[in-house]
Amino acid sequence: MYTTVNENGVINNYASEPQLYYAEYPSPEQQNRYKFQAAVATLLVTAIVLVAFGVS
Repeated sequence: MYTTVNENGVINNYASEPQLYYAEYPSPEQQNRYKFQAAVATLLVTAIVLVAFGVS
């Protein structure tokens, strides 16, 4: 951690910066998993909205 003190005695702490890295493009298997998760989420939200309309 990097620390400085100004002329009034106030201490400033600076966090160390992490190493940067670039994200990798998802594999076809991960893409298929994301599509499945999106389909399940869409069905869940649709079911909740239809239940809300049915109750009201």
